[in-house]
Amino acid sequence: MTWQHPHDLARRARVGRLVVLAVFGILALMFFRVQVVSSARYQLQSEENRLRQVPLPAPRGLIVDRNGTVLAENVPGYSVALLASSPESLTAVLARLSPILPLDSAHVASIQRRYRQAPTEPVMIQRDAAFEVVSALEEQRVWNPGLVIQSDPKRYYPHGPVAAHLLGYVAEATEEEVREGKVRRGGVLVGRDGLERQYDDLLRGQDGFKFVEVDALGRTVREAREEATLAPEPGQTLRTTVDIELQQYIRDNFPPDSRGAVVALDPRNGEVLALYSAPSFDPNAFIGGYDPERWTELRESEEYPLFNRATQARYPPASPWKLAMATMALRREVVTMDSRMDISCTGGMRYYNRYFRCWKIEGHGDLTLAEAIQQSCDVYFYQLGLKLRLENLLHDAVELGFRERTGVDLPNEYQPLFPPSTEYYNRQYGPRGWTNAVTLNLAIGQGENSQTLINMVRFYAALASASGTAPEPRLVPGKPGRSRSLQLSASSIFGLREALVGVVAGGTAAAARIADLRIAGKTGTAQNPQGPDHGWFIAFAPAEDPVIVVGAIVEFAEHGSSVARLVTPIIARHLLGPDAVPTRAADYQLQTPADSAPEPVPILPDTSFFRSPADTAVSAGTPTR
Repeated sequence: MTWQHPHDLARRARVGRLVVLAVFGILALMFFRVQVVSSARYQLQSEENRLRQVPLPAPRGLIVDRNGTVLAENVPGYSVALLASSPESLTAVLARLSPILPLDSAHVASIQRRYRQAPTEPVMIQRDAAFEVVSALEEQRVWNPGLVIQSDPKRYYPHGPVAAHLLGYVAEATEEEVREGKVRRGGVLVGRDGLERQYDDLLRGQDGFKFVEVDALGRTVREAREEATLAPEPGQTLRTTVDIELQQYIRDNFPPDSRGAVVALDPRNGEVLALYSAPSFDPNAFIGGYDPERWTELRESEEYPLFNRATQARYPPASPWKLAMATMALRREVVTMDSRMDISCTGGMRYYNRYFRCWKIEGHGDLTLAEAIQQSCDVYFYQLGLKLRLENLLHDAVELGFRERTGVDLPNEYQPLFPPSTEYYNRQYGPRGWTNAVTLNLAIGQGENSQTLINMVRFYAALASASGTAPEPRLVPGKPGRSRSLQLSASSIFGLREALVGVVAGGTAAAARIADLRIAGKTGTAQNPQGPDHGWFIAFAPAEDPVIVVGAIVEFAEHGSSVARLVTPIIARHLLGPDAVPTRAADYQLQTPADSAPEPVPILPDTSFFRSPADTAVSAGTPTR
């Protein structure tokens, strides 16, 4: 045994006590730091490990028509989501649920991508789940505690295809939209077309949330206390200018199995009363997700039912364009309403070595401008174009807005196609590669000129306005947009109106006149290289104080005079009430009236070079000359 001095033992004991005190002091400081100084942070971390936030979808705002009739609403539905602790756990649960929720490989891959974007949040498995599916899943909850089954408002369009292009539809946000920050998380419903897309920020609302408690493996244990829940805020109600009864009437009377569009608006304020495109589709079919087969069928259909022909299809404006020519000529004082041309119409006109025909083989004779509008004489407008001169024609057409979008509050409105200046022809053909003959084509609404229906209707709204000014078309009342002025005198506007009244009273649209109504309108027949010609008719009434303008384009209708028989009952329905006109489409079938001369287009040179990619997309229905 080694002997030690008592002083050494005491000294070592003191050192030992100091070490022990130091250790306990450090421990005490660490406990103080954890329990007091950093308690909030660790408590939050603990809560985050224990609690999972579950989004509560906000109901989208209602969309109603001008009279309060619901156009888009929400109905009860169920969604199925899953809280998973790992990708492997997610895959295992999906496999267990496959007998109840059969998912193809593409859907599973999409679910896994959404999970990787937000692993701590429930990943959406199925939206708009059937009640039978929800009931079966509830029975399986004890084996799949991560299931989150909750009520989820489902979008519903009571009128289905009637207003599909106008309203659009909704779908889940894409992964790209989540990455770009347009939405906070995946699974959020956003507008995909129409008003749903244009006013998505107003309609979407603000999602709420609740918390569920999970165990160490991420399995749901129970729902957290009620005070931890934030209720969702519904979206705003969107009141539109649309008259859904008039919209329904248009659909009921639009010729079956035909393509085209109809636009009706109030010329006094630009409010769109109806906007219909045919063929249509049912937006309710997209609720809960796309059926790949149905989506492919719609996308690849030769009729392009997803294409809004009112704002996106571009057609040669044909004879309705003659009013634009008359407007330009009156503005520049080239003619008056009583002016006659040097060459009378004998069925055509020779210009150098080319013969340009009029639609009436026997000719119209010697006409004034007013009579030329009523009879739609091509020879008169050939000469009017030459008097106006190409440079002035192009400049004034651009100034009148025939190269601009109208600004209607719908997404993806197409820009009309029209040459901005003679430099266009120089680039296209070379300085010596074209002649002034292009003026003759432009003068009758053919050639390098393709307009949307809504742009032509807006022009006629200016003719219908007392001031000669057309406001920007609007589907939702709001801040007035840019107006477009014809810059015509009141007497000139009156003269053009009276000429258009003559078109319906005794001209090319005589068979479509309505008793007790003075309707002003213009027929048109647009040349179509892919088949029968397309028919135009744009009209407004009452002629003395217009309150409605209606324009229609029907593909392959052959004559504008037949389309007039579709449009004038729409005007009468709006002005005289639902009982004033027939309600069956059979009463107004598209056919050439026996008491009204057809209006075929003259033979013109090919201008297919003017086709744009957008027009090619609907090559079966959108002409380019």
